[in-house]
Amino acid sequence: MKKTISGIRGIVGDDIGIRDVITFCGNFAGLSGGRCVTGRDTRPSGPMMERAAHAGLMEGGVDVYDMGVAPTPVVFREARRIGAGVVVTSSHNPLEWNGLKFVIGGRGINESELPLITRTRSSGDGAQEGAGRDAVAAAAATTEPGVRRSHASSYVEEAAGVIGEIGGSPRIAVDVGGGAAAHVAPSLYEKIGCSVSVINSEPRSRGPDPTTDGLDGLVSLSRTKGSIGFAFDLDGDRLVIVADGAKQTPDATLGLGIAGALDMGYERFVLSADTSRGVERLIESHGGAHTRAKVGEANVVEEMAKVGAQAGGEGSSGGFILPEFNHCRDGILAGGVIARMLQEDGGARFREVLGMLGRYHIIRTKMPAGAGMRQRDMVERALKWLESECSEVQRLDGVRGVIDDDSWVLVRESNTENAVRLSAESDDVARCEAVIGDVRRVMAGG
Repeated sequence: MKKTISGIRGIVGDDIGIRDVITFCGNFAGLSGGRCVTGRDTRPSGPMMERAAHAGLMEGGVDVYDMGVAPTPVVFREARRIGAGVVVTSSHNPLEWNGLKFVIGGRGINESELPLITRTRSSGDGAQEGAGRDAVAAAAATTEPGVRRSHASSYVEEAAGVIGEIGGSPRIAVDVGGGAAAHVAPSLYEKIGCSVSVINSEPRSRGPDPTTDGLDGLVSLSRTKGSIGFAFDLDGDRLVIVADGAKQTPDATLGLGIAGALDMGYERFVLSADTSRGVERLIESHGGAHTRAKVGEANVVEEMAKVGAQAGGEGSSGGFILPEFNHCRDGILAGGVIARMLQEDGGARFREVLGMLGRYHIIRTKMPAGAGMRQRDMVERALKWLESECSEVQRLDGVRGVIDDDSWVLVRESNTENAVRLSAESDDVARCEAVIGDVRRVMAGG
């Protein structure tokens, strides 16, 4: 089971089960303020996990507002009004996985709140197995007002208000991946003035992660319709773009979102440490300012609040964040912001930005820590090499070596597995590949 501020996740029935969900949600009840909105993605285990979440919250005296199947960004948005939220999701992980994402006042939990949620309760502290089963049954049967209410969202109307009406009826092909974005994303894009075609609306009609899926259906549809393609993961917070008959990188999603934000008049941005240099160049070329944050949605959001940033995100996940609307990755909103660039001159602005970002080649990979190897030792070996080969070494998140104005490499310990994560970028493909090879060799002791 993975327990981080980004969520608790595991393989259902192996790493995570009903009792775990009841315990974690029961612990979260004390942080919720007495009211909590819930939603889930479309995984087969979702209904069971959702009932267990309701049971844990209700056992803690929480008034539950249930949305059923709902994208993570929608639950985050509603949690601003209700006070707290729980999303039953494992985002882009395989279907046999599931988990919980916790929201307080519209933001994800922080490092000090995580231990309070994941603590193990003693035998006299509630959440007994028998009581847990009874609570699940009660949650499944209860419909009394004030105990478990259905909750509708005004997300589409509010997001449309932020984006504004789009002229020219640009064509958008949407691959909802059988996920929670199935109704929300197309409804938003139609409302703002796009002509929308939808595929994979049925659950389990495509793999859960569009960043690793080939998206052949969307590529084909976008070619046939002459449209831009948007693909979502199961909970709707990640967006991958298809343009000119080809799947684009996650950094392209973020860069296009940032470009849309620049066009809306925003000037201050935060980017994760592994985001493409191309996104930085885009901001600089429009007179904007940016700072870097540790990798991870919660880290980016925290830095945004600290420096008063108006937009930003995480390149590796294509995670665009507009904090005035949502304190989370919001792929659905990002699609609308990007669609604004398609309304004039045949999408010339869209293609200009995509061309700028396409100058850069980025590699993200990992190196497992083998027998007798520690992540920290591997990073220290890389650091010594970086200090001798790079013009600058930064320690914001792991170690990041700046090779030249357009090339860098980042080495950091994984938070979720016994491995070291490597990212490198350059405007020269051969240089990027060579840097990754050199760092791997050094970390292996070569």
